[in-house]
Amino acid sequence: MVTTKRSPGGMSEQRRLRLRLEISREAARLFWAQGVAATSGDQIAAAVGLSTRTIWRHFRSKESCAEPIVMQGVVTLMTLLRRWPRQRSLEDHLAAELAGFRDRPPPVDLSDERLAMKMIRLADTEPALRTAWLMACDQVEREMCAVIGDRLGRPADDLEVRLHAAATASVVRVLDEHIGAAILADIGTDTNAAAPAGAGADGTAGLTTDVPALARRYAHAIRTATSGVVGDPVA
Repeated sequence: MVTTKRSPGGMSEQRRLRLRLEISREAARLFWAQGVAATSGDQIAAAVGLSTRTIWRHFRSKESCAEPIVMQGVVTLMTLLRRWPRQRSLEDHLAAELAGFRDRPPPVDLSDERLAMKMIRLADTEPALRTAWLMACDQVEREMCAVIGDRLGRPADDLEVRLHAAATASVVRVLDEHIGAAILADIGTDTNAAAPAGAGADGTAGLTTDVPALARRYAHAIRTATSGVVGDPVA
């Protein structure tokens, strides 16, 4: 018999996570539209159609409501890195996987990706949102320990593995911030706008429609940060 894990309040874990993400979406929209300081827990609750008490059962503060949507900003890349075949280079793997999204849905909905970009952008001036973003990057580092450890044939807690994982996580953080800012500058504040077809001043925005270039950008940065250790196929 299959059992469903339930939270102390009787809600299934899957439903709890869905509800947290929906609250996070509405909180992120309000934060972007009117600022964090001007947004109250009551407003977030009204936007989701829940009581304020319910919001506080799921989140410790209004700023923490952004955490699930901020995490969506790294889900796609981490999904790709987790299934990186040992016999394929990082460039080839990322290019093939990103190109595949033309025929199948990506792990994260585009609107959630855009909201995550906006919260990461706001994190420049909002310390509480910065904390949420750095928590997501810490999760990237932890998962990269397992990915890199497997490729190097070493334990995930090996010092060299941890150093390369930390370098990789830093690449993800900096590039996500840089590329996200360029995309938002190009499309303005419309969450439903299509991905930009042209390039920004440094060519960044155009990467969103040039899959091989986007794959090369991340792969090259990861290779550079790890002194070439991470990126090649493994026999």
